[in-house]
Amino acid sequence: MAKADNYLLASDNRGATWDALLYVPVVLLLAGYAAKTWYSGDQTMAYVLVFLASFIFLIGANRILGTRLMLLPSSPRALELAKKSVAVTVKGGRRIELVKELRYFPDYAGKSFGLVGMDLSGKKRQFVFHRGQFPDESDFKNLRSHLSVYK
Repeated sequence: MAKADNYLLASDNRGATWDALLYVPVVLLLAGYAAKTWYSGDQTMAYVLVFLASFIFLIGANRILGTRLMLLPSSPRALELAKKSVAVTVKGGRRIELVKELRYFPDYAGKSFGLVGMDLSGKKRQFVFHRGQFPDESDFKNLRSHLSVYK
């Protein structure tokens, strides 16, 4: 790669819908079953189920709001691939350059990947990117092929 490749990301509404269809029923079922067990006299199991419902709710909210719809301040908006580093521009306008210990984690289905690395201040950062965030399928495949050297 002689020059830096720039990729602008867009919100993935279709992926957010699928994630909502996955997480919302699970949270509602866990919360409903927790209420049922609370009033049936098994409060210990209700505490466990409320904890699970809360935990899965936070995971789903972070995935939908952070990576799919890109509404959180730490959500990636642009990706710049250089020869020795990868720079991620987050929603707040800050540019985070991953320069050390850069690792690329593709999923088996080929629909998303993760990037982990240390920025210039030595803080470990991680980002998840989905296929629906890229305007063209070819951009997503091209980026995955370039990042495969960091496996």
